[in-house]
Amino acid sequence: MAKLFWIALRSIWAKETNRFLRIWMQTLLPPVITMSLYFVIFGNLIGSRIGNMGGFSYIQFIVPGLIMMSVITNSYSNVASSFFSAKFQRNIEELLVAPVPTHIIILGYVGGGVARGILVGFLVTMVSLFFVTIQAHSWCIVIITLLMTSILFSLAGLLNALFANSFDDVSIIPTFVLTPLTYLGGVFYSLNLLPAFWQAASHLNPIVYMISGFRYGFLGISDVPVHTTFTVLFFFIVVFYLLSWYLISRGKGLRS
Repeated sequence: MAKLFWIALRSIWAKETNRFLRIWMQTLLPPVITMSLYFVIFGNLIGSRIGNMGGFSYIQFIVPGLIMMSVITNSYSNVASSFFSAKFQRNIEELLVAPVPTHIIILGYVGGGVARGILVGFLVTMVSLFFVTIQAHSWCIVIITLLMTSILFSLAGLLNALFANSFDDVSIIPTFVLTPLTYLGGVFYSLNLLPAFWQAASHLNPIVYMISGFRYGFLGISDVPVHTTFTVLFFFIVVFYLLSWYLISRGKGLRS
């Protein structure tokens, strides 16, 4: 039985990975180009006028945040669009009637989101080498934060797809929730620059912890303790996974 489940999981992984690789000009190239523009505009042009931040040049400071931003966006969008398309075209019904456990379905789609998020993150990192020398304070923290963040936002994309009733609903959360939280998550600035009230308010933004932890892995500086980053990530992963499992098991938004 375990072998059959592994075959099912591997099949979903392969389908999800091939899906975004087939249209790489739409899934992989745009975020790389966008981040390249960020490096040029914010890193070279504006960054040279800002000076140092946290003891590092401005472009060194923002590179971890920009990599994490690309990972968050692509992990989320891959699962949200793929799962909703399967739901809209009623392909998901084939999985629901098949003897495939709910956790295999979740892991399959999340695996596809993680694959795209990490691949885009890797490509953005390669592009950043043209602008700055990458250094790592702790590769272990970099990898763990990257994986956990990608898993978290893949699950978030799955939840978005479960609740969405139209393609417009899929774009609402990224546009009005995810994008503002990302830009206010400390990608382009340190929380220490904010007044006390806004520093405290920023700690309500979960993306602050992910970007801070990722930056610590590269530069050794952070706005919040690293163990707090891992605690927040683990908490949200567990909550989002259990919620996804419950909704899929109950057929929420999947069965007419």
